[in-house]
Amino acid sequence: MILLTYLLLYVNDIVLTTSSKGLREKMITQLKSEFPMSDLGPLSYFLGISMTRRLSNYMLLSQKKYAQEILKRAGMHDPRESHLKLVALHRILLYVQGTIDHGLHLYSSATTRLITYTDADWAGCPDTHRSTFNYCCFLGDNLISRSSKRQHTWSKSSAEAEYRGVANVV
Repeated sequence: MILLTYLLLYVNDIVLTTSSKGLREKMITQLKSEFPMSDLGPLSYFLGISMTRRLSNYMLLSQKKYAQEILKRAGMHDPRESHLKLVALHRILLYVQGTIDHGLHLYSSATTRLITYTDADWAGCPDTHRSTFNYCCFLGDNLISRSSKRQHTWSKSSAEAEYRGVANVV
């Protein structure tokens, strides 16, 4: 049986998750012996992200509350002609409203391998003829990072574009 501990440090906050309750208690005891701290119990909301445990094997990370606050502050529920001049803003708010129930699912996984996939499109941007690159990183079965960007410089070949994409991921 593999016992796992993940520790996230953010300014003065520590988020600790483990694969067993006993390991969690042991880690908290060790941390308390070294640092003044308090245990706030199971994580439910951190840095604008709510965390909900679903069944025993996965968590849902969501920014639904934050998205609702954005929509409430924008007041675009009754758009007038002056609002429609801001078409881009209106479209963004419609996107936020349409994806408000989306979130990131994190599943318990027996493997802790870090796997990254990358791809590049040579001269794929129609405006600048620069290459674009995409990547996604998985820790076990969980997507932990993804990106799609235009490369900063021109590539002379598809091989060079792919190489630059891999270099950016690393």
